Amino acid sequence: MAVGDPQAKRRFSLRARVTLLAAACVAGAVALVSLAAYLTMQDSMYNQVDKRLIERAQDAVRTPPVTNRLVQIPGAFLASSDIHIGVLSAQGRLVHPRDGVPPPVGPAELRVARGEAAGSLRTDVATNTRVVALPSGSGEAMVLAQSLAPTVLALRKLAVVLFVVSGAGVVVAAALGTVVARGGLRPVQQLTAATERVARTGDLRPIPVSGDDELARLTHSFNIMLATVAAAQDQQRQLVADAGHELRTPLTSLRTNLELLLAAEQADAPSLSTTDRVEIESDIKAQLDEVTQLIGDLSLLARADQPRAELEQVDLVDVVERALDRARRRASDVEFDVTLQPWQLVGDPNALERAVLNLLDNAAKFSPAGGTVRLVLRPLGDGTAVIEVSDQGPGIADEDLPRVFDRFYRSLQARTLPGSGLGLAIVKQAVERHGGAVYAGTAAEGGALFSIRLPGEPG
Repeated sequence: MAVGDPQAKRRFSLRARVTLLAAACVAGAVALVSLAAYLTMQDSMYNQVDKRLIERAQDAVRTPPVTNRLVQIPGAFLASSDIHIGVLSAQGRLVHPRDGVPPPVGPAELRVARGEAAGSLRTDVATNTRVVALPSGSGEAMVLAQSLAPTVLALRKLAVVLFVVSGAGVVVAAALGTVVARGGLRPVQQLTAATERVARTGDLRPIPVSGDDELARLTHSFNIMLATVAAAQDQQRQLVADAGHELRTPLTSLRTNLELLLAAEQADAPSLSTTDRVEIESDIKAQLDEVTQLIGDLSLLARADQPRAELEQVDLVDVVERALDRARRRASDVEFDVTLQPWQLVGDPNALERAVLNLLDNAAKFSPAGGTVRLVLRPLGDGTAVIEVSDQGPGIADEDLPRVFDRFYRSLQARTLPGSGLGLAIVKQAVERHGGAVYAGTAAEGGALFSIRLPGEPG
């Protein structure tokens, strides 16, 4: 298997990686601690050997000589069964017990015997012994050597113990890492299963959340996303259902009128009068206009749902005046009372113009002939400005106020008038995209009052 194989990386699960990471971290920590413990113990044991050897060498120097068979020998020779001891002369002659092993000597010990050094301490590699030399008189040096084999053996046993303990620690860490990974990654597995379930079945049920850690917050965020997607789907289904319901009436009427016209063209069918034909053609035109407006409003809503990256500095007075010019051309029998004060904001001028125009068209539609539509743009002094559009029509019933901005909602008074029921929904959507809000109420004259509140600054 190649090291850079992407398939191998995918097969190496997150749980396995967490387990391996835990084991590696513990192995590294245990290795460092074991190495530090071994080095510390090694230094301590060698220091103890040196300390005891030097003390014994000093005692040997202070021990008075004894006479054995008329030969004077150092008294320390009699108590040197566990060490190698000898007296080295300046000429290099070494005297040691007959039944003992002579200590290794070299230039370092010879310099001590000649008085060139106050003492020496070294390790003889050839015999694996620690050798110390101290002056014991004029032209002599007491030389002691002790085997390091017991110390080396003890260090080897310590190394084995540390290795076994370290290995056991790594195994335990791997086992605990597996348990922790299995429990800690359970929310991730649930998210994975939920994602696969959504992709496979479209089921947007939320995932149970337990705890308050990062994974729990991730699950909560995922549930919010699922709820948002579910709401968007419900809104889309409702929009399609409402659009189908609204299109059914004009399309049915169109079909009926067209069938009448086609039937009248048959050779054996009675002909239509000029008045009836004109009425049918007028109905067809009105129904086509209604379908065209409905499709246009639906397209506008669909485009408005998409985020726009290009925004610009907007002079709200210019936007309102353009909408007012269009409304005046459409409603020539209505007067407009206009009061505008400067206001600027960053946004989409076309969307704002369409929102104001919809309110003006709505006010003109419900105003009586010769009535007045009042339009006011004024700052509120709190970083926002309000656009108020009121009419002298019948007003809005209290039961209709909470739903006037819903898509396709039309009150009893509005159902007899042309329209798609999307105009106020377009207003609400455009205003909320600019960080504002829209309200419906009753004007002082008794008609409807619509207020758009937008953030910005005085012009």
